[in-house]
Amino acid sequence: MPGKSSGIYKHRKHNMNLKGKVAIVTGASGGIGEATAKLLSLKGVRVVLASRHPAKKFPNSLFVRTDMTKFADVKHLVAKTMAYFGRIDILVNNAGRGYDAAVEYLDVKKFQEIFDLDVVGPLRAMQLVIPHMRKIRSGAIVNISSATALMSLPNMGGYSSLKRALVGLSLTANEELKNDHISVSVIYPYSTKTDFEKNTIKGKEIPVVWGGSGNLPPPDPPQRVAQKILEAIKTGKSEFIVHEGMGKLAH
Repeated sequence: MPGKSSGIYKHRKHNMNLKGKVAIVTGASGGIGEATAKLLSLKGVRVVLASRHPAKKFPNSLFVRTDMTKFADVKHLVAKTMAYFGRIDILVNNAGRGYDAAVEYLDVKKFQEIFDLDVVGPLRAMQLVIPHMRKIRSGAIVNISSATALMSLPNMGGYSSLKRALVGLSLTANEELKNDHISVSVIYPYSTKTDFEKNTIKGKEIPVVWGGSGNLPPPDPPQRVAQKILEAIKTGKSEFIVHEGMGKLAH
């Protein structure tokens, strides 16, 4: 959990120089992914835009149509990046989808489908880029989790559990790869002004009386999340809560 990683998960301050580096950004066709790709491009990074839908291109960028639930697509993404740019310095695992339903009513088949996208997809991408990063003794992997992974919110148990699984993989990999000078960071976004909610699968929920919801801050622009991703890449710090107020709600 954020604030508890200082003892075990000590981050490496590698202060990565971004100019000329190569980054893969998944889910790059909109929202956080597009904002991140744009910001990295402005910093001189050559960006590979991975998504199922066409993505806006930036200077020195490459679009690779990718379905992160298909292993062949992920392999093609990494191979295409290496063939085109010859190296991989940064991976931003942003592609994902929500699933809102009470635990009692979670559809196991739908849950497994979201698991393939939100957990297995990032894992496969990590496994494929790590050998390339190890060869150059440098790399930054940033996995986008969710503030829901730090809370126990009714009707969000399925999504929250997947994002917690991604946290576990990320922080463990961060320790495993420290001698290779590869950092693995986790971002915990709060509600963000994107199409995420519109694309979230809706299942059967239980009625919830939300207390104090009027005190919650408004949704963040995706650019705010992109700035945290940039900070993670540059510093190698292991965990970032995008909206600091969310830390008070963490269990």
